[in-house]
Amino acid sequence: MTEEKSLNFLEEIIEQDIENNKHGGRVLTRFPPEPNGYLHIGHAKSICLNFGLGQKYKGKTNLRFDDTNPSTEEVEYIDSIKTDVRWLGFQWDQELYASDYFEQLYSFAVTLIKKNLAYVDDSTAEEIALAKGTPTEPGVPTHYRARSIEENLKLFEEMRAGKYPDGAKVLRAKIDLSSPNMHMRDPLLYRIKHVHHHRTNNNWCIYPMYDFAHGQSDAIEKITHSICTLEFIPHRALYEWFIEKLDLFPSKQYEFARLNMTYTVMSKRKLLQLVNERHVNSWDDPRMPTISGLRRRGYTPQSIRNFCERIGVAKRENNIDVGLLEFCIREDLNLSAWRRMVVLDPIKLIITNYPEGKEELLQSENNPEAQNGDGFRNIPFSKTLWIEREDFMENPPKKFFRLGLNLMVRLKSAYIIKCENFVKDEAGNIREIHCTYIPESKSGNDTSGIHVKGTIHWVSIAHAKTAEIRLYDRLFQVENPANEEGDFKDYINPNSLQIISKAYIEPDLATTNNNRPYQFIRKGYFVLDTDSKPGHLIFNRTVTLKDTWAKVIEKK
Repeated sequence: MTEEKSLNFLEEIIEQDIENNKHGGRVLTRFPPEPNGYLHIGHAKSICLNFGLGQKYKGKTNLRFDDTNPSTEEVEYIDSIKTDVRWLGFQWDQELYASDYFEQLYSFAVTLIKKNLAYVDDSTAEEIALAKGTPTEPGVPTHYRARSIEENLKLFEEMRAGKYPDGAKVLRAKIDLSSPNMHMRDPLLYRIKHVHHHRTNNNWCIYPMYDFAHGQSDAIEKITHSICTLEFIPHRALYEWFIEKLDLFPSKQYEFARLNMTYTVMSKRKLLQLVNERHVNSWDDPRMPTISGLRRRGYTPQSIRNFCERIGVAKRENNIDVGLLEFCIREDLNLSAWRRMVVLDPIKLIITNYPEGKEELLQSENNPEAQNGDGFRNIPFSKTLWIEREDFMENPPKKFFRLGLNLMVRLKSAYIIKCENFVKDEAGNIREIHCTYIPESKSGNDTSGIHVKGTIHWVSIAHAKTAEIRLYDRLFQVENPANEEGDFKDYINPNSLQIISKAYIEPDLATTNNNRPYQFIRKGYFVLDTDSKPGHLIFNRTVTLKDTWAKVIEKK
């Protein structure tokens, strides 16, 4: 009998609303990104939450772009957001834009002016901020607050008509300058921006502020559950004030803890700095916490959805260990990634008693962990092989279960070999290793009776193909780079990317497709990079086989 999973607090609210037939038992959520950058793993949590609730309660979810700040928004970001949502496995009911409602929002503002609940203020941004007071001291009205309804209507119409330059005037709500909630102290509703908009062109030169556009857009769409992160708790009173004063559909705002994760930054502003200052190559650089970066690195939609489910939905901020995200991708890829042998730091091995000119095909499983098996592949084997340099030691310590003089190991899916001698170059570096093999020890048909503790991977030199390997690691060296002293960029990990320009791969890998994940045996999980071209393959390391950072932290 499986244990029933407990509901999170949002599910409890929705189930109570359905039971009470609130909104006719209907559930409609929305995901409202601002198209001013690429989505990151924190947005993935919001996507999974909003779309997941819609799916669970047989409701719907809108994708609405909060495009009210045209100076920072681009169509490129809109396209990337739609790609990310679909890639995560979700499909929206309606694709909407706050700009769809510009005329309606303008009329709402006019309504507030007519109710003497909004006024045009000519003060500078600095003067307005100063007049708002402090959390312990009430604000004071600017003399523009006393303007008549008629004058405010005229000025607001002139603002729309483009009569005034940027920053000359703003429209403010008239609420309460002594409110303990600073957001209620006559917040800005509109500002003047003579900027081209990606959808409305130059039709508008005044744009609504987020707080004025957000709640009203929810109400226009009849969103039943407007789910935001905790920093919007102080905004909720304003959200409800607008809906009440404009007599709109009573959308309701609920807040949950956003995702904070170790060894990364989540601020779009900081991520933009990393891109613009070339600390990373692009928004989809595999070291970035963007969804496109994670996708390029080899993360799967299922692993990210599993991660979001594991961290749950809470009302308190917490810092999630990036190791959990890495655990989720390892768990997923262990069951889906095909196993292949790749030698990153090669040294030549010659099997001296293997017949000259002989070649054979050995059989090996694609993925022994796959639930129903995942077939087999043939691997060419010959007299000379590439093995990893680290798999041989001239003077091995005890319990070194790889190759050394007179030591024996098994070649993966092949034979047991014994090291007889080795050759050094003029500089004293080991150039090649000479071994003998035991013909009766063939994997799958071993009659030798010999048991060895070590198994190493290899690639036949005569059949090997080459590839570039990009070893990605965490972008920052410290857990909370944004909270450290000085510039967060000072804590970038200098070893976050290591490039191996020429690694030797199984010939089978030369015909791989872009979507297939691989486990390079003993090295980690890898995926083909989008920079790859025929004749020049590039593989990105998604994650190591084990959490190597845990050992680093233990040593400190």
